[in-house]
Amino acid sequence: MNSIDILVAFGGGIFGAAIGALAAFEFVGLLVIAMAISQIVTGSATTFIQFPFGVFGPHVGDFAAGVAATAYAAKKGKLASGRDITAGLSGLGAPDVLLVGGAFGAIGFVIAWLFNQVPTFSSGLAWTDTVALTVVISGMIVRLMFGTTGLLGKPQSGGGRRCYPPQDQCWMPYHSRIPQLSVLGIGIGLMAGYLGHTFGGSGALLAFGISAFSLVFLHFNTQVPVSHHIALPAALAAAASGSLIWAAVVGIICALLGELISRLFLVHGDTHIDPPAFTIAIMTTLVNLLATIGFFAAVPLF
Repeated sequence: MNSIDILVAFGGGIFGAAIGALAAFEFVGLLVIAMAISQIVTGSATTFIQFPFGVFGPHVGDFAAGVAATAYAAKKGKLASGRDITAGLSGLGAPDVLLVGGAFGAIGFVIAWLFNQVPTFSSGLAWTDTVALTVVISGMIVRLMFGTTGLLGKPQSGGGRRCYPPQDQCWMPYHSRIPQLSVLGIGIGLMAGYLGHTFGGSGALLAFGISAFSLVFLHFNTQVPVSHHIALPAALAAAASGSLIWAAVVGIICALLGELISRLFLVHGDTHIDPPAFTIAIMTTLVNLLATIGFFAAVPLF
């Protein structure tokens, strides 16, 4: 980490806030697709990964910066909702909002750098997805700084119990129930698992990129599933176990866990704490830990 990194992260944060958190994340998905395909075709890693997962990663100038700027804009009365991650904030004509995005871009870069100092598991696998964990921590900081509902949010009157909100108040109402989530977990888990099993780490990145970029269709009112938190851990599980069945199992767990996290941290809050990032951080730790202790070898699923 050096001053150039911090400056670029700050600039990326301004850009991410200007185009909006969701649009910035979709842009990263496109970059990851291109990078992963290049690595698969050439058979060699590229330093380009330092851009979509570094100075313009979801934790820096991409998603997290937009989340912070959105929450700040809502607190200042310039935006109706602090959870409106689809809003492109350059339209507000408010430079202070964009500067908050820049600040959180730099903050996210520093947090991720600190997490990356933690040693890997003995197998060499990462102890967690530090990018995803940084998105979560950044979102929590934003909630405490700019929100009014507290970390877990406050269920509204008529809004049901914390973990059982009405369907129309759920994170993604059209995939908020167990049968739908389970089927999506199986399908996306198998697809992503194939990429992870066939192409290893590059395949897992490709699965993530495809799922992330697919969110662009949300802008056209197409009810596509939010699935990157399913795809990435499932692909990692397939790469670690050699089993598509394990990928499907992990896919189901991720789908259900993401929905649970949304009900605990998002739907009753007034700023965005990201369920997919939370799920990816937890499940990456779990999958890599199980691989390290030999669980997948001891319990093979074909």
